[in-house]
Amino acid sequence: MARALIVGCGCRGRELGRRLRAAGWRVRGTTRDPANREEILAAGVEPVIADPDRAVTVLDHVGDVTLVLWLLGSAQGEPEALAAIHGPCLERLLERLVDTPVRGFVYEGAGRVPREQLEGGAAIVRAAAKRWRIPVEVVAADPADPEAWIEAMLAASHRLVGV
Repeated sequence: MARALIVGCGCRGRELGRRLRAAGWRVRGTTRDPANREEILAAGVEPVIADPDRAVTVLDHVGDVTLVLWLLGSAQGEPEALAAIHGPCLERLLERLVDTPVRGFVYEGAGRVPREQLEGGAAIVRAAAKRWRIPVEVVAADPADPEAWIEAMLAASHRLVGV
């Protein structure tokens, strides 16, 4: 059974988690705010506290994970923080995933974050795939179309784990 870690388990992440669970996956979802744990749990997803600004907090939860989904294309926050989670923080995480059981990475390449940051993040993900042979998918489906977005995320996840 595949296990996914959804980094950024907001409304869309919780729905994706529900759909992955329905397909037989075990799913864990991150939040920065402990107050969101109950909503994540109600979706059938195991809630964990992690901050994408700090790779170690995410890495604490990948010991039994097959696939990481980086759902931060519509993240909100200070411009510098958003640039970091689609830049150096993402790069550090990918570098450290090499020494974990994670065998695939899905990057949300569309959303409300500035386009140049999303393109930069996608380039980092693709470079990691070449450098460390990490299977990756960059999903460019528009999150404003929730059903198309979910279908694209599910398809990418299944391709990466061979389901």
